[in-house]
Amino acid sequence: MFYLIKGVKCYSPVSQMHKVTGALFKAHLLRNMLGINKSFRISRAVSQLSSEKANSFNYVIVGAGSAGCVLANRLTEDSLSTVLLLEAGPKDTLLGSKRLMWKIHMPAALTYNLCDEKYNWYYHTTSQKHMDNRIMYWPRGRVWGGSSSLNAMVYIRGHAEDYNRWSREGAVGWDYEHCLPYFKKAQTHELGPDQYRGGKGPLHVSRGKTNHPLHHAFLEATQQAGYPFTDDMNGYQQEGFGWMDMTVHKGQRWSAASAYLHPAISRPNLSITEKTLVTKILFQGTKSIGVEYLKNGQRKKAFASKEVILSGGAINSPQLLMLSGIGNADDLKKLGIPVVCHLPGVGQNLQDHLEVYIQQKCTKPITLYSAQKPVSMARIGLEWLWKFTGDGATAHLESGGFIRSEPGVPHPDIQFHFLPSQVVDHGRVASTMEAYQVHVGPMRSTSVGWVKLKSSNPKDHPIIEPNYMSTERDIWEFRQCVKLTREIFAQKAFEKFRGPEIQPGNYVQSDKEIDAFIRQKADSAYHPSCTCKMGQLSDSTAVVDPQTKVIGVENLRVVDASIMPSIVSGNLNAPTIMIAEKAADIIKGLPSLQEKNAPVYKPKTLETQR
Repeated sequence: MFYLIKGVKCYSPVSQMHKVTGALFKAHLLRNMLGINKSFRISRAVSQLSSEKANSFNYVIVGAGSAGCVLANRLTEDSLSTVLLLEAGPKDTLLGSKRLMWKIHMPAALTYNLCDEKYNWYYHTTSQKHMDNRIMYWPRGRVWGGSSSLNAMVYIRGHAEDYNRWSREGAVGWDYEHCLPYFKKAQTHELGPDQYRGGKGPLHVSRGKTNHPLHHAFLEATQQAGYPFTDDMNGYQQEGFGWMDMTVHKGQRWSAASAYLHPAISRPNLSITEKTLVTKILFQGTKSIGVEYLKNGQRKKAFASKEVILSGGAINSPQLLMLSGIGNADDLKKLGIPVVCHLPGVGQNLQDHLEVYIQQKCTKPITLYSAQKPVSMARIGLEWLWKFTGDGATAHLESGGFIRSEPGVPHPDIQFHFLPSQVVDHGRVASTMEAYQVHVGPMRSTSVGWVKLKSSNPKDHPIIEPNYMSTERDIWEFRQCVKLTREIFAQKAFEKFRGPEIQPGNYVQSDKEIDAFIRQKADSAYHPSCTCKMGQLSDSTAVVDPQTKVIGVENLRVVDASIMPSIVSGNLNAPTIMIAEKAADIIKGLPSLQEKNAPVYKPKTLETQR
C-alpha cells in the first residue's frame, strides 16, 4: 500500500495550508537573513571606518632618516597635529641605552655599520663601464637617524653659490639668503653663535679635540703650498683649509635621531613604527590618502588626512614613487604598475661625489694604526663606555678643506678630508701599516645617472646607475685631485713623517697611469642626491615644486636629499637637515626665514688657481 499512496497527489485544504505557512516562514527567514547580512555589512563598514580612524593621522612620514627626524619633531610642535613616522630599520638604542648600541653612537666605531647589513640598505650599483666595470658599494642608513647614524659625522654646508644656483635652476626661494637661517636654526655650535653659526638649535656641532700632530702637519703643509687657512669653512670663507665641524656632542655621535627624534618621542601626537617597510602610497584618483606597509609579515594601511611625506632619501623616495605609479609611464607599464601620474623625472638626475684615497706611509708610530689592535681597541672602547672620552669620542676626520681645480673656477670644486690613518675598502679590510691619507674628490661632477625599478616587488633593490666618470671633465678633475694632493704631501711640514707613497704609488705618474688608478680605486663618498629634483612646473624633469609638493598629484611631498636640483659642494647631511627645517615651515604655512647680505668670500682674482 505504501508505494501506491506515495504515487497519489493530495490536494487537501490542510496540505495547502501547510504549504502557504511554509512559504511565509521561508520568506520571513530570508528577510531576516538579508537583514542580518545588511547589518553585518554595515557593522563591517563601521569597523573598517573605526580601523581607518585609528590608523589615521594628519601626516604620515616615510623614513626616520635625517629629514624625517626633523619633520617629525617640527610638525608635532603643534599639539593638534598628529604624525606617524614609519622607519624600515630598527631603533638606534637598545633597552633605551646608547651605550648598548655603541657601534652607532661611538664616533670612532663608524666603519662597523658601514659594513653591516643590520642598519644598512647595503646597496650596490650596476657595473660601471667607465671604471673598469666595477660594481660600487653604496651603504645607506636603515635605522633611526638614517645615514646620520652611519656617516663620518662631518658637518659641511656647501658653498653659498650652490643655493643661489638652485634658485636659478628653478628652486625659487631656496637661494642662500633663504637657506642660511635654517642652517642656523638647526644648529648649536660649541664655539657660539655668530652671523653664520646657530646657538639654539637641536643639532650640536663641535670641533675635534685630539690635537693630533698629523692634522697640524697637514694644515701647515696646505699653507706652505699657497692655500689660505679658513677658521670656518661653513661661514664666510669655504675656500682654504682648516678644522672641520663635526656632529659630535659630548663624545657621542649626534645624529638627527639624537637631535630631533629622541626629544620628541614622549609627545602624545607622535607615533613611531620601526622595522616597517612601506610598499605603496595609497591614492584616490590623484589624491594621496595614505600608505600601505609591511610589519611583522602583515600588510597594513595608515591614512593621512593632510599629507604623506616621503623622506626615504635619494634611492628609497624615487623607488616608492615608482612603485606607487608615479614616474615614467612607459617604464611603469612594462612592470605592470598602474600609472597614477606620468612624471618622467622620477629617479633621473642622480648625482654623487666620488673620492679617492691618497695614502702615504708614516715614518713615526703616531697614526691610528696601533689604536686598531685588539688590546688598544678594548681600552679605547672601555674609556668611551665609561666617560664618552678618548680616541673613541671622535671620527678623527678633524681637518680638511676646499680648493679650486684651476683658474676661472668661481668657487671651490675639490674637497679634502685628512685622516691620520689608512682606510682600505670602506674599512672592511684592516689597516696593515702606519700611514696617513687624504680623501679627495671633485664636488660638482658632470656625470649624471639614474635609479629605476628592478621589479614591482618593494623588497627588490632598485637598479642604481650613477654613470661615474662618463665625461672628460670628470676625468681631468680627478687628475687634478691626485696632482694637487701630492703637492701638499710633498711640503716641508710632512718631512719628518713622510715615508713612501702607498697609493697610487710612485710608479703612477703619467696622465694615463693616473686615469687608470682612478678607475680602479675611486669610490663613492656616499652622497647620492637629486633623484626627485625640485623645479618649476614648466621643467619636464622636475618632480617636486619649490614647496616640495610632488607635481601632478595632491597631498604628497618629498623632503630629503633627493629634491636637490643639483649636488652641493660638500657633504650632504647638513644640507639635508636644512632642507627639512625649511620644508617644515612651508608645511606649517609659515613665511620663510631670510637673512640678506651675509658676506661671502670671493677670491681676489680668478686668474690663478690659489
